[in-house]
Amino acid sequence: MNAALLAWHRSGQLRGLLLFLGLIGGGWVMALWIVSGSAQMLTMGGIAIIMVIIVGSTLRNWRVGFFLFIPWVLFEDLARKYLGNGTALFFGKDVLAFVIYLSLSIAIRRRNVTWFRPPFLIPLALFAALAVIQVFNTWTPSVIYGLLGLKLYFFYVPLIFVGYTLVRTGRELEHFLVYNVVLGILIAALGIVQSVIGFSFLSPATLAPELQHLGQLTRYSPITHLAVVAPTSVFVSTGRFDAFVVLTIILALSAQAYLLLKRRNHAVYGFLGIGIAFVAAMQSGSRGCIIYTVMCALVLSAGFLWGAPWRWGRGQRLVTAIRRTCLVGAAGLFLMIEVFPTSIGASWAFYSETLSPMSSASELRYRSWDYPIAGLEQAFQHERWLYGYGTGTASLGTEYVARLLDQPQINNWVENGWGELILEMGILGPVLWLIWSGSVLYYAWKIVRYLRGTIYFPVAFSIFWYAFLLLIPFTYGGLSSYQNYVMNAYFWLLMGVLYRLPHLARQEVVGASQVTAPTLHGFAAYPGGQ
Repeated sequence: MNAALLAWHRSGQLRGLLLFLGLIGGGWVMALWIVSGSAQMLTMGGIAIIMVIIVGSTLRNWRVGFFLFIPWVLFEDLARKYLGNGTALFFGKDVLAFVIYLSLSIAIRRRNVTWFRPPFLIPLALFAALAVIQVFNTWTPSVIYGLLGLKLYFFYVPLIFVGYTLVRTGRELEHFLVYNVVLGILIAALGIVQSVIGFSFLSPATLAPELQHLGQLTRYSPITHLAVVAPTSVFVSTGRFDAFVVLTIILALSAQAYLLLKRRNHAVYGFLGIGIAFVAAMQSGSRGCIIYTVMCALVLSAGFLWGAPWRWGRGQRLVTAIRRTCLVGAAGLFLMIEVFPTSIGASWAFYSETLSPMSSASELRYRSWDYPIAGLEQAFQHERWLYGYGTGTASLGTEYVARLLDQPQINNWVENGWGELILEMGILGPVLWLIWSGSVLYYAWKIVRYLRGTIYFPVAFSIFWYAFLLLIPFTYGGLSSYQNYVMNAYFWLLMGVLYRLPHLARQEVVGASQVTAPTLHGFAAYPGGQ
């Protein structure tokens, strides 16, 4: 009897029967929802079915699951906007991430994938230990705040292993870059459309109370009083969209340079991504977004020229690419001026009036220095600055915990990331943060130096630059950038890709017209290089 059941299972008949019964049951439930007119329940049911499909695909093949996980992460906020910002939606991506970790761990145990040890684990572990200790701070209202903080800081750290094992060849690196750039182009383009049409596009008339201010923000130029819509695109807040535009320009620039060196036709996606990202930054209504976008273009262009493989004329391709990048960005802005002069004119007025040192309403010094420094000084005015109030008490999402516990919301918050770390973990918080961040950047820079002169250098340098921005200047402005799950997930994922690049460089095949990777002497000797 058991042998018969086993044979039936292996033949696929049992799985087919279970799938058939599941489809009948799902169809019956959906029919009841449609008859009762419950559109929200129907939507939630559809999302649940999609999640089940993704989970099943991930358990069978974690690589397929990963490429389904990325769109979920990027578009999850869109569902939250229309479905009332429910808690179940907020944690949906975390369930999928956990399934990816589980599936990857199974593959590792079966020795189907390679493994490595990041060299900065000890500094990161010290910071993590402090965060765990602070979960039980006697001044925290509940350990739930601490659990929330641990999730924000560390839940996506295992994505470094996902990124490392995901990219095994140069072709897979190409697919990874193009896939993410295309998603970035779509989201940036939707943001541009929303900046012109208004919040009636991709946003319900009434958002959840905690999202209302974040998702429907209009800024005004201080002198001309022109209205500037701050788009959110598919996200719930304009800040999340602004940060993603900066990430998109970094990915687009690295993809363009790498694919040009590889002589791939897909380099056109890089050019398209650069043009749309520049326009999206201009239309974002965010001074930080436009400044960092221009900064990324300048720094990465200079870095690519410094580390380009100049032999056999490959460096000349990057010079041509940089020139075309400037033309593409200018063309995108010129097109906006011709088609939507009022919209882009209001954005220009806002930037010029608040950023120009010559303007009477300039806020350049105040927003870049005085304001965040005032936030840091404010943190030292709290009585618990030496010991902190506990992990998570100054993090994103405290309003959800307060609502869950039916308690007043905690007001321990300042607009300076190091100040927030002081409020949560005491004076040791920013010290250990800077130590582990410096360690990450140090070892990342070692890889960048080793890859100088190879076709993988633009990707490595771009990842290093993104890590620097997120861990230092973005955190200086506030912890929200690092705790933003989109930026956090991409950070750890890209760090894994970075550690994989030297191995890809070694695999480069010597060709008559192809520059090969250097020997990279000594890379395997330092921790994490195996």
